[in-house]
Amino acid sequence: MADAVRTALSSAIANHAPPVPEFADTESRLAYLRWQVAMSDRLKKKKPDFNTRQEFLQTVWYESKRAGLDVSLVLGLIQVESNFRKFVVSHAGARGYMQVMPFWTRVIGDGDAGKLFHMQTNLRFGCVILRHYLDRENGNLFLALGRYNGSRGKAAYPDAVLGAQRAWQF
Repeated sequence: MADAVRTALSSAIANHAPPVPEFADTESRLAYLRWQVAMSDRLKKKKPDFNTRQEFLQTVWYESKRAGLDVSLVLGLIQVESNFRKFVVSHAGARGYMQVMPFWTRVIGDGDAGKLFHMQTNLRFGCVILRHYLDRENGNLFLALGRYNGSRGKAAYPDAVLGAQRAWQF
């Protein structure tokens, strides 16, 4: 990975701004609140505790927007990767909601892979990595999702994420 790319990704991870949405106007805030109510209802079976669900949705929304990603895409990816389970570890060692590989913490973070079980850290890494792959693939979502999963050029994973994304569109 080029030093400039590593520096840019490290910078994106390092900004520890809290996931508090800010809105330019009242209508934008109301649209967010309507989205949050709708998504909360859809997520209730996976995350029964109301406060946990609200914090999760707020963080997903914040980190998605921060990375310039569609929130429904990120929710679809989370559904496919972890089925909304915070502490899941894949057979390859990927961790958390967005199944981030621990090597990313050494490449662009502080090297502490244990932090990938922290909700905001995992979502931030996952969104920044997906944004990086989208940029690298010149906006081609199919190829970027393949890179994210390590299956570039194969349809199964991108098709699964895009299918899951439909359930999270608002």
